[in-house]
Amino acid sequence: MKEGVNAPKVPPHLRPATKKWFKTVVEDYGHALEGHHVRLLTLAAEAWDQAQTAREVLDKDGQTFLDRFGQPKERPECGILQNARIAFARLIRELAFDVDDPASSRPPRTRDYR
Repeated sequence: MKEGVNAPKVPPHLRPATKKWFKTVVEDYGHALEGHHVRLLTLAAEAWDQAQTAREVLDKDGQTFLDRFGQPKERPECGILQNARIAFARLIRELAFDVDDPASSRPPRTRDYR
């Protein structure tokens, strides 16, 4: 964090491993963190935990279940896992801690770009 500002507290609802990761990021990049960075970091940690929770359910119960007609259906956790992974990746990219120039990490969005 900027000088004179206390380090952000680790959100208590995170899993122990995610809390440790959060602390490590704050220690490594604390000098550069501003309020919006802490919020993005918190959202990234929450997305990671959601992905891990969904992964545990899928590992235990499989990716499909049989509906009342005996037809296989995808478990909702498949979508939760996918969305959480995408959210985590995007949030980490937005934080751009490991990239020198975030603007060069992907092409700019224009009307002609699809």
